[in-house]
Amino acid sequence: AALLWGAILLACSCGPGPPGVGAAPLLAATYVLDDANGLGREFDGIGAVSGGGATSRLLVNYQEPYRSEILDYLFKPNFGASLHILKVEIGGDAQSTDGTEPSHMHYENDENYFRGYEWWLMKEAKKRNPKIKLIGLPWAFPGWIGKGENWPYDYPDITAYYIVSWILGAKQYHDLDIDYVGIWNERAFSSKYIKLLRYTLDKHGLEQVRIIASDRLWEPISFVMMIDSELHGVVDVIGAHYPGTKTVQNAILTGKKLWSSEDYSTFNNDVGAGCWARILNQNYVNGNMTATIAWNLVASYYEELPFGRCALMTAQEPWSGHYKVESPIWITAHTTQFTQPGWSYLQVDGHLEGGGSFVALTDGLGNLTIIIETMSHNHSKCIRPPLPNFNVIPQRATFYLKGSFYMVQTLQVWHSRLDFESGNSSLFQQLHPLQVWRGRFSLDLNVDEVYTLTTLKTGWKCGYPEPPPPQPFPSIYNDDFNIRNPPFSEAPNFADQTGVFEYFVNASDPGDHVFTLRQVVVQRPITWVSDADQTISVIGNFKWVNMTVTCDIYIEKPRDGGVFIAGRVDNGGIYVRDSKGVFFWVFADGTYRVTGDLAGKEILMKGLAGVRDNAWHTLTLNIQGNSASGLLNGYPLWENVTVSKPGNGWAALGTRSFEFAQFDNFHIE
Repeated sequence: AALLWGAILLACSCGPGPPGVGAAPLLAATYVLDDANGLGREFDGIGAVSGGGATSRLLVNYQEPYRSEILDYLFKPNFGASLHILKVEIGGDAQSTDGTEPSHMHYENDENYFRGYEWWLMKEAKKRNPKIKLIGLPWAFPGWIGKGENWPYDYPDITAYYIVSWILGAKQYHDLDIDYVGIWNERAFSSKYIKLLRYTLDKHGLEQVRIIASDRLWEPISFVMMIDSELHGVVDVIGAHYPGTKTVQNAILTGKKLWSSEDYSTFNNDVGAGCWARILNQNYVNGNMTATIAWNLVASYYEELPFGRCALMTAQEPWSGHYKVESPIWITAHTTQFTQPGWSYLQVDGHLEGGGSFVALTDGLGNLTIIIETMSHNHSKCIRPPLPNFNVIPQRATFYLKGSFYMVQTLQVWHSRLDFESGNSSLFQQLHPLQVWRGRFSLDLNVDEVYTLTTLKTGWKCGYPEPPPPQPFPSIYNDDFNIRNPPFSEAPNFADQTGVFEYFVNASDPGDHVFTLRQVVVQRPITWVSDADQTISVIGNFKWVNMTVTCDIYIEKPRDGGVFIAGRVDNGGIYVRDSKGVFFWVFADGTYRVTGDLAGKEILMKGLAGVRDNAWHTLTLNIQGNSASGLLNGYPLWENVTVSKPGNGWAALGTRSFEFAQFDNFHIE
């Protein structure tokens, strides 16, 4: 505040007085903001991704009021992050970073628009901000779309039908209007498919749905659009991922909107906040990008999965209700609370002489918002790409407001300072308004700061009471899956890593196992990464060492079907194929195995169990120290198997292949 009063006094006087004795004069520079010669590009908004994959998995099981509080911090206008855009994964039944998300069409003759949690999340976002823009993007596709090939473009009409049905289902079942649709996340595009997608959208009355391509790099999509006028005509936005604030000449030459359609992906401490502050400005200043979308929205997945806490905020403990509003939320607010999609950037260079950047935006009705960031190199490194060296020093910036802004007399001031010495960062604080004198004001800028100067008086830093303190996952946990009308298709806390496990009603069962959990993916999907050859869902506390896992199992696939329960599982997400642990398998041919890995290559014990398909059996796995034992239907089947590593990990269940199987009465101690 003292700095600002200095700036205010300076703005009211005719110029700087002599610097204090012994004080080095600040680097001083002037910048002109003028709309007399027209405006820059139209601003499209700031957003975040849920999915790619299963990043919001644990959010849905939070109890109220905590769940609504988290959603308010993300979506409620003038409250927290106040996001303009929500991008979601169009689930494809396959691993897409931190888990699998279910498809609306597991099989060719199957349609269900109530699976997963993205429908619910989009509705919650719209409830808070009816103007929020919605984007759908597939990471993977169900296997039937490729007819056995790991490729979605051999039958482009089928793929287009599948994607358009998701958009139609969003409207029909949830009254959600999807604004933009993508092609295939960070994978190849097909020009033929993109044109067919546009044709199919139009044929179904979805002319208003825009196409983003190709959610990878600027090239080759920009070059291909330059030489293919039909493709140029159907792509509305060129979306690049992790562009490092830079674009390429071809992208600019297309004349299309340029977006950083996935960015950030950085651990959400203050360095993550510094990364986010820097790219929110510099994606436009350096790269002409008019929207920036963070991966990911909220860290609601087990933290030991890949890219733990690489989100705007953290909500990974539904069992305790604990969540944390991290600093990137308030960095987002510096832009989102004082701009809206449809505003325009001013034409200005945007680089500060002493390092850092600024952007200025207007609604064209006289309102002006200026966002300044002075993030230093080491305090603003994003996860990717590598950041070239640069310097930022304290500096005095004098702004001249011209054109329609000359008459502005007062600017509201919001300020953040990331403090890496003490860790006491000051986030999104409202300071005294700044008086503008004859279209001129000055500001003393320190390093690692963000300022918003705006004519809008709507900014608000809201807060709820502290949520409950963190607690580990319960050390005794049961789920009998007995729920007639579940609010979600998946049982709480289970994090599917290959395959999809859903609540199931067993209409033919006489009574004990009417309500079960069933693995439902029966064909290898068109994958985004290397899913396992087995299906697996993990649950619990990664730090668990000694445990007993019990579950009733039902093999549906005759002859070569099989299921497992497991403990100390050490891997998931994009590394799921490499999962180690203690795996207790039983097979339809009557045999059993104990292995040290999901792939089943490291065999610790094997023998006859007498298990058969289409009958219920109870498996128990007990791991204590370096020893494991297993029971079948309450009787010892194998014991004293030596297990050395991993030393800890999740509990899990799953199947030998992509096959139907059921689970019931799951218990961990």
